[in-house]
Amino acid sequence: MPLYEVHHICPLSINQQDEFAEAITTIHSNKFTTPKLFVNIVFHDESSNPDATPYYVGGKRRPINRICASVRTGPSRTQKDWDSLSAEILGAWNRTVRGGPDGAGAPLHPFKRGQDRPDVELRVVFVTGSILGGIEAGFRIPAAGEDVTWLQKNWEGFVKKAQAGDEDFKELVREVEERGLMRPGDGKTEQQRLEELLGWGDSA
Repeated sequence: MPLYEVHHICPLSINQQDEFAEAITTIHSNKFTTPKLFVNIVFHDESSNPDATPYYVGGKRRPINRICASVRTGPSRTQKDWDSLSAEILGAWNRTVRGGPDGAGAPLHPFKRGQDRPDVELRVVFVTGSILGGIEAGFRIPAAGEDVTWLQKNWEGFVKKAQAGDEDFKELVREVEERGLMRPGDGKTEQQRLEELLGWGDSA
Protein backbone atom coordinates (compact mmCIF):
# COMPACT_ATOMS: atom_id res chain seq x y z
CA MET A 1 0.00 0.00 0.00
CA PRO A 2 2.81 2.44 0.71
CA LEU A 3 5.15 3.38 -2.12
CA TYR A 4 8.80 4.08 -1.30
CA GLU A 5 10.85 5.71 -4.05
CA VAL A 6 14.60 5.43 -3.49
CA HIS A 7 16.62 7.90 -5.56
CA HIS A 8 20.33 7.09 -5.28
CA ILE A 9 23.28 8.95 -6.79
CA CYS A 10 25.76 6.39 -5.46
CA PRO A 11 25.76 3.03 -7.25
CA LEU A 12 24.01 0.20 -5.42
CA SER A 13 24.55 -3.45 -6.22
CA ILE A 14 21.59 -5.74 -6.76
CA ASN A 15 22.33 -7.34 -3.39
CA GLN A 16 22.27 -3.93 -1.71
CA GLN A 17 18.97 -3.06 -3.37
CA ASP A 18 17.52 -6.41 -2.32
CA GLU A 19 18.74 -6.01 1.26
CA PHE A 20 17.52 -2.43 1.59
CA ALA A 21 14.14 -3.22 0.04
CA GLU A 22 13.69 -6.09 2.49
CA ALA A 23 14.65 -3.80 5.37
CA ILE A 24 12.13 -1.10 4.38
CA THR A 25 9.43 -3.73 3.91
CA THR A 26 10.07 -5.23 7.34
CA ILE A 27 10.25 -1.83 9.04
CA HIS A 28 6.96 -0.61 7.59
CA SER A 29 5.16 -3.92 8.05
CA ASN A 30 6.23 -4.24 11.69
CA LYS A 31 5.46 -0.61 12.46
CA PHE A 32 1.88 -0.95 11.24
CA THR A 33 -0.41 -3.86 10.30
CA THR A 34 0.45 -3.81 6.59
CA PRO A 35 1.21 -7.26 5.16
CA LYS A 36 4.56 -7.34 3.39
CA LEU A 37 2.95 -8.15 0.03
CA PHE A 38 1.50 -4.64 -0.08
CA VAL A 39 4.70 -2.68 0.59
CA ASN A 40 5.99 -1.26 -2.71
CA ILE A 41 9.54 -0.03 -3.36
CA VAL A 42 11.12 1.34 -6.53
CA PHE A 43 14.76 2.31 -7.04
CA HIS A 44 15.73 5.21 -9.29
CA ASP A 45 19.40 4.78 -10.21
CA GLU A 46 20.82 8.26 -10.84
CA SER A 47 24.45 7.26 -10.27
CA SER A 48 25.53 7.39 -13.92
CA ASN A 49 24.11 10.87 -14.45
CA PRO A 50 23.17 12.61 -11.19
CA ASP A 51 22.24 15.81 -13.05
CA ALA A 52 19.68 14.07 -15.27
CA THR A 53 17.04 14.90 -12.66
CA PRO A 54 18.02 18.36 -11.38
CA TYR A 55 17.69 18.57 -7.59
CA TYR A 56 18.24 21.74 -5.60
CA VAL A 57 19.02 22.26 -1.93
CA GLY A 58 19.00 25.82 -0.61
CA GLY A 59 18.61 27.14 -4.14
CA LYS A 60 21.75 25.37 -5.35
CA ARG A 61 21.97 22.35 -7.60
CA ARG A 62 22.85 19.44 -5.34
CA PRO A 63 22.33 15.79 -6.31
CA ILE A 64 21.57 13.77 -3.19
CA ASN A 65 20.45 10.32 -2.08
CA ARG A 66 16.84 10.60 -1.01
CA ILE A 67 13.72 8.60 -0.25
CA CYS A 68 10.18 9.81 -0.88
CA ALA A 69 7.44 7.68 0.66
CA SER A 70 3.73 7.96 -0.08
CA VAL A 71 1.71 6.44 2.74
CA ARG A 72 -1.77 6.24 4.22
CA THR A 73 -2.40 8.53 7.16
CA GLY A 74 -5.00 8.43 9.90
CA PRO A 75 -5.56 9.00 13.63
CA SER A 76 -3.93 5.67 14.50
CA ARG A 77 -0.61 6.79 13.02
CA THR A 78 1.15 9.48 15.00
CA GLN A 79 4.01 11.88 14.39
CA LYS A 80 6.09 9.68 16.66
CA ASP A 81 5.38 6.72 14.37
CA TRP A 82 6.58 8.60 11.29
CA ASP A 83 9.67 9.96 13.05
CA SER A 84 10.57 6.46 14.24
CA LEU A 85 9.92 4.99 10.79
CA SER A 86 12.22 7.56 9.17
CA ALA A 87 14.98 6.94 11.71
CA GLU A 88 14.79 3.17 11.22
CA ILE A 89 14.98 3.55 7.44
CA LEU A 90 18.02 5.82 7.80
CA GLY A 91 19.65 3.19 10.02
CA ALA A 92 18.92 0.48 7.45
CA TRP A 93 20.50 2.59 4.70
CA ASN A 94 23.60 3.17 6.80
CA ARG A 95 23.98 -0.54 7.52
CA THR A 96 23.44 -1.51 3.88
CA VAL A 97 25.38 1.24 2.13
CA ARG A 98 27.69 2.86 4.68
CA GLY A 99 28.85 -0.15 6.66
CA GLY A 100 27.33 0.68 10.05
CA PRO A 101 24.09 1.88 11.72
CA ASP A 102 25.51 5.37 12.29
CA GLY A 103 27.28 5.57 8.95
CA ALA A 104 30.71 5.33 10.57
CA GLY A 105 31.78 2.13 8.83
CA ALA A 106 33.50 1.69 5.51
CA PRO A 107 31.26 2.42 2.50
CA LEU A 108 30.04 -0.79 0.95
CA HIS A 109 29.08 0.56 -2.46
CA PRO A 110 31.07 -0.38 -5.58
CA PHE A 111 33.40 2.20 -7.16
CA LYS A 112 36.51 2.03 -9.29
CA ARG A 113 40.02 2.84 -8.10
CA GLY A 114 40.94 6.39 -9.03
CA GLN A 115 37.35 7.59 -9.15
CA ASP A 116 35.99 10.14 -6.74
CA ARG A 117 34.17 8.38 -3.94
CA PRO A 118 30.43 8.90 -4.51
CA ASP A 119 28.31 10.59 -1.86
CA VAL A 120 26.74 7.78 0.17
CA GLU A 121 24.87 9.88 2.72
CA LEU A 122 21.09 9.49 2.75
CA ARG A 123 20.28 13.16 2.95
CA VAL A 124 16.48 13.07 2.93
CA VAL A 125 13.66 10.78 4.03
CA PHE A 126 10.34 12.42 3.16
CA VAL A 127 7.10 10.74 4.24
CA THR A 128 3.95 12.18 2.70
CA GLY A 129 0.36 11.13 3.33
CA SER A 130 -0.75 11.22 -0.29
CA ILE A 131 -2.45 7.85 -0.86
CA LEU A 132 -6.18 8.58 -0.94
CA GLY A 133 -7.29 5.28 -2.45
CA GLY A 134 -6.55 2.72 -5.11
CA ILE A 135 -6.49 -0.95 -6.01
CA GLU A 136 -3.60 -3.32 -5.42
CA ALA A 137 -3.47 -6.96 -6.59
CA GLY A 138 -7.20 -6.67 -7.31
CA PHE A 139 -8.20 -5.45 -3.83
CA ARG A 140 -9.25 -2.00 -2.68
CA ILE A 141 -6.65 -0.23 -0.56
CA PRO A 142 -8.04 0.37 2.95
CA ALA A 143 -7.75 3.58 4.91
CA ALA A 144 -5.09 3.72 7.61
CA GLY A 145 -6.28 1.97 10.74
CA GLU A 146 -8.71 -0.28 8.86
CA ASP A 147 -6.24 -3.02 7.96
CA VAL A 148 -7.67 -5.62 10.35
CA THR A 149 -11.24 -5.15 9.10
CA TRP A 150 -9.95 -5.15 5.53
CA LEU A 151 -8.06 -8.40 6.08
CA GLN A 152 -11.13 -10.04 7.58
CA LYS A 153 -13.37 -8.85 4.75
CA ASN A 154 -11.02 -10.04 2.01
CA TRP A 155 -9.59 -13.11 3.72
CA GLU A 156 -11.58 -15.61 1.67
CA GLY A 157 -10.41 -13.92 -1.53
CA PHE A 158 -6.80 -14.07 -0.36
CA VAL A 159 -7.10 -17.76 0.45
CA LYS A 160 -8.71 -18.52 -2.93
CA LYS A 161 -5.77 -16.87 -4.69
CA ALA A 162 -3.38 -18.89 -2.55
CA GLN A 163 -5.26 -22.11 -3.34
CA ALA A 164 -5.06 -21.25 -7.05
CA GLY A 165 -1.28 -21.26 -6.79
CA ASP A 166 -0.48 -17.55 -6.43
CA GLU A 167 2.84 -17.60 -4.58
CA ASP A 168 2.45 -14.01 -3.35
CA PHE A 169 -0.84 -14.82 -1.69
CA LYS A 170 0.46 -18.08 -0.27
CA GLU A 171 3.08 -16.00 1.49
CA LEU A 172 0.45 -13.44 2.52
CA VAL A 173 -1.77 -16.10 4.10
CA ARG A 174 1.23 -17.54 5.93
CA GLU A 175 2.34 -14.11 7.19
CA VAL A 176 -1.12 -13.08 8.41
CA GLU A 177 -1.42 -16.33 10.34
CA GLU A 178 2.08 -16.23 11.80
CA ARG A 179 1.81 -12.59 12.88
CA GLY A 180 -1.79 -12.83 14.06
CA LEU A 181 -2.76 -9.77 12.05
CA MET A 182 -6.51 -10.48 12.30
CA ARG A 183 -8.44 -10.30 15.55
CA PRO A 184 -10.42 -13.44 16.44
CA GLY A 185 -13.88 -11.85 16.59
CA ASP A 186 -15.80 -15.12 16.82
CA GLY A 187 -13.66 -17.01 19.30
CA LYS A 188 -11.95 -19.03 16.57
CA THR A 189 -8.24 -18.88 16.01
CA GLU A 190 -6.97 -17.74 12.64
CA GLN A 191 -5.62 -21.26 12.14
CA GLN A 192 -9.15 -22.63 12.59
CA ARG A 193 -10.58 -20.09 10.15
CA LEU A 194 -7.88 -20.88 7.63
CA GLU A 195 -8.45 -24.63 7.94
CA GLU A 196 -12.19 -24.17 7.40
CA LEU A 197 -11.62 -22.05 4.30
CA LEU A 198 -9.22 -24.65 2.96
CA GLY A 199 -11.68 -27.43 3.71
CA TRP A 200 -9.69 -28.92 6.58
CA GLY A 201 -11.64 -27.78 9.63
CA ASP A 202 -14.49 -29.41 11.55
CA SER A 203 -17.00 -27.00 9.99
CA ALA A 204 -15.81 -27.51 6.42
